[in-house]
Amino acid sequence: MFVVGAVLKRLFEEKEKRSNPYPKVFVLLDELNKYAPKEGWSPIKDVILDIAERGRSLGVILIGAQQTASEIEKRILANSAIKVVGRMDSSELLSKEYEFLVGNFRQRALMLKKGTMILYQPDIPSPLMLKFPKPPWATRRQEVEEEIHVPEDFNNF
Repeated sequence: MFVVGAVLKRLFEEKEKRSNPYPKVFVLLDELNKYAPKEGWSPIKDVILDIAERGRSLGVILIGAQQTASEIEKRILANSAIKVVGRMDSSELLSKEYEFLVGNFRQRALMLKKGTMILYQPDIPSPLMLKFPKPPWATRRQEVEEEIHVPEDFNNF
């Protein structure tokens, strides 16, 4: 958390000095609820709030990933323009953070298949279903169709 906070603070200060949004910087934080929790304190919560509230105008784009949006500081969620939802647990889905899922999209979020997601962005009045294709490479041994011969000399590298 210390390293993430130090990097983000320095990046944000540099962008403020330049006051030029270019080049854009994309910051991806996995488990955002650990860095900026709704309840309690985090040493870098204020830095992340600053990025969420003023970052776009300075060219710093925050991309947060987490399983439970209901546990993130609400000001960060309020400043999120684009939301992407994968398969979810019903208890999480009932929280008010998912009110953007209109119609039967809440019900669909309970049953999404692997690789399918729901995208919400303000320019389109209804959420969109997206399906990500399988990657063009094997990610598990079971997906390999044939054995590949590796020369014995390869171990010498």
